[in-house]
Amino acid sequence: MNTTRILLAAAIGLPLLLLLACASASLRRRMPALFVIAPLPALAAALCAGHESMLVLGNARFALRFALDLPGAMLLGCAAVLWTLAGIFAWRYLRDRVDGDGLVVCWLMTLTGCVGVFLAADMIGFYFLLAVLSVGASGLVLQGDGSQAIRASAIYLGLALLAEAFLLAGLILLAQATPHGSLLIRDATAALPSSPWRDVTLVLLLTGLGMKAGLVPLHFWMPLAYGEAPIPAAAVMSGAVVKASILALIRFLPWGAMLPDAGHALALIGLFGAIYGVLIGITQAHPKLILAYSSVSQMGFLVAVIGMGLAAGDTGTALAAAFYAAHHLLVKGALFLCVGAVMLTGRQHRWPMLVPAAVIALGLGGLPLTGGALTKYAAKDLLGEGLAGSVAVVSSIATTLLMIHFLRRLSAMTAADPDARAPAAMAGSWLGMALVSLVIPWALYLLIPIDTLPKAVAPAALWAALWPVLAGAVLAFGLDQLGTRIPKLPAGDVGEVLYPLEDTSRAAGGWFERVDAFSRRWAVSCIALLLVSLLFGWTLMVAG
Repeated sequence: MNTTRILLAAAIGLPLLLLLACASASLRRRMPALFVIAPLPALAAALCAGHESMLVLGNARFALRFALDLPGAMLLGCAAVLWTLAGIFAWRYLRDRVDGDGLVVCWLMTLTGCVGVFLAADMIGFYFLLAVLSVGASGLVLQGDGSQAIRASAIYLGLALLAEAFLLAGLILLAQATPHGSLLIRDATAALPSSPWRDVTLVLLLTGLGMKAGLVPLHFWMPLAYGEAPIPAAAVMSGAVVKASILALIRFLPWGAMLPDAGHALALIGLFGAIYGVLIGITQAHPKLILAYSSVSQMGFLVAVIGMGLAAGDTGTALAAAFYAAHHLLVKGALFLCVGAVMLTGRQHRWPMLVPAAVIALGLGGLPLTGGALTKYAAKDLLGEGLAGSVAVVSSIATTLLMIHFLRRLSAMTAADPDARAPAAMAGSWLGMALVSLVIPWALYLLIPIDTLPKAVAPAALWAALWPVLAGAVLAFGLDQLGTRIPKLPAGDVGEVLYPLEDTSRAAGGWFERVDAFSRRWAVSCIALLLVSLLFGWTLMVAG
């Protein structure tokens, strides 16, 4: 076994081993101290593993395959950094809880699924590990306090299962179209353009992955889940977990084949979500909910970039989209950790926490010389100068407005004790994430490389990035001076229509339970089996 295969095996093997060790109560209590170690093999794989070798687990009859491509390595490395630093935050968070076993198990399950999805090279492994990821993430949401956490977890899991049903149908059609019965994702993607079920397959895949990415109107799980999950769980979910769907879009879509109908439809939905997320986000008061709606907006913009690249058949889209997703992964994970640190910090000590937050938050709007400016520059050519490009500029202005709103609300969420300081582990993990979210995008931009440095720092490029941020700041200042009262909308917005359905579903569940109890009676079961047998025999006679 060569070095690459060893790194891939360790990347998924260590978190899985730690998860299995949680079966022992004594070992489970020691697991939070190992959170920081569990993602390190994944980081090593992202940095050192080759892109040619493949890890095969199984035999000729059935095997799971794992490999890394460049977009996957980029996202896996950034995710590993977030999981490591958020793990430090979670370790300190769990010290103050006596009921942390659930969070420990779900943390390791989610990490195992997340790393596995990033590495999966075949459709069976991808689908199985995506299901592990969904169950683990719903469990993380469940670790929040109160009945709303239970509801948010149930909605998250329900929509995840619905999305995976669409995905399963799409993967079956992909497998049927793949020559020689190959289940490798790269072979299925290559066969998709010539498949007789191409359009149906695309609709199924885009629907399933779009739901998991939080596309409007099936986005409402995102503010509900991120708002109720504990801070470290919300950080990894908003940063790393949601990127599994983005990486799946990058890997399953056939780059190089021009598909304007599907691409433009996807871009239109994404751009609408980019604006919608901001409009709802500015009505929220809690920083976690504002960040959640910012994720709705940013995922919409990212999907629009993917859609425009699909429409044009641009093979560079995969790398540009992965770069944008990597930056968002780092920044959004950092900002959620910032919320947790600031809430434990008194007003006298808040500025060392808030200044880095302001820099990286405005970077989402494209503040020059930040990673956000680089990602928007990398996506500029894909969106073009037409309507999509204009909406992208409006999105930058709106994102700046939303981030200023976030910073205002965050500064008001400090601890009651003005001299309080956040625990060193929590403050350190937040500041560490702030630093890497500034440094890593520049390193990726220069090392891959995505484009040349002189173009990114040219005066025209800097001004193109700066003026939307200035416009958003002026708009935020104007709204504040006018004292404009913005109506408050509930978290989940369109998801509130589910409330009236909950009583109906409970009543239906009770009815099905009574029917099940009745049908399991011995006499009823025998009669039902006899009737089914007679019906089956009659069907065979008619068919014959």
